[in-house]
Amino acid sequence: MPAIPASTRSSITLRLLLHAKEHCPQLGKLQVTCRGGFAYVTVAPDEEDTQPLFRLRYGGSAHSFGFAVHSRATGRYEDTVLLTGSPVGTPQEALDTACALYLAGIAGAAPGTEPPTNLRAQPLRTGEAGGLVAVDEGTESRVTSAATATFPARSAARLSSAGVIRPRVDR
Repeated sequence: MPAIPASTRSSITLRLLLHAKEHCPQLGKLQVTCRGGFAYVTVAPDEEDTQPLFRLRYGGSAHSFGFAVHSRATGRYEDTVLLTGSPVGTPQEALDTACALYLAGIAGAAPGTEPPTNLRAQPLRTGEAGGLVAVDEGTESRVTSAATATFPARSAARLSSAGVIRPRVDR
């Protein structure tokens, strides 16, 4: 992997600092450090606390870098797809993606914290017409079963026998 040239190092540093100041001022102080073919970006929300944010991988172009976000849970950099859907992009796109992840609390989870496992908001029961009904403190709201509407009868029967869905019976 080629080392980042001095002109590219200064260019990406300036581009990231200006973009952060304009689009992500809540991050605090941004710092870019280049070593070999990587540019490491850290933030300092206050003067004493410094946190790794992401890493850029130089591939020979000043406009296209690989992107890896730093995971506080694992303490490592994890290759990540940018918000554009591409695995490579500009430093500004990488900063936008890292900001979205950290400000949403996705990548910034503290070590030892576990993701939620019970994602169902309320219990479900079978309604009169075979559809599912969400029950929430005495109020009911109908949940349409997409499986019974879009799957052919054979697929719906297989899913029904497996206990995944209960097909609607219209009489």
